[in-house]
Amino acid sequence: MSKDTTADGLWSRLRLIEGQPLDARAEAYAALHDDLARRLESVPREHPGRGRE
Repeated sequence: MSKDTTADGLWSRLRLIEGQPLDARAEAYAALHDDLARRLESVPREHPGRGRE
């Protein structure tokens, strides 16, 4: 998979953010951070010897 065809469209989203004025860019990066944090927190954690929870 190339960087332009990632399943979640991260590269496209980053390019879109970078094209915005600085104040809008800051808000967009904060929203992206929140979205990625929610996704990461929703993934089941693996524990050694116990598998996934």
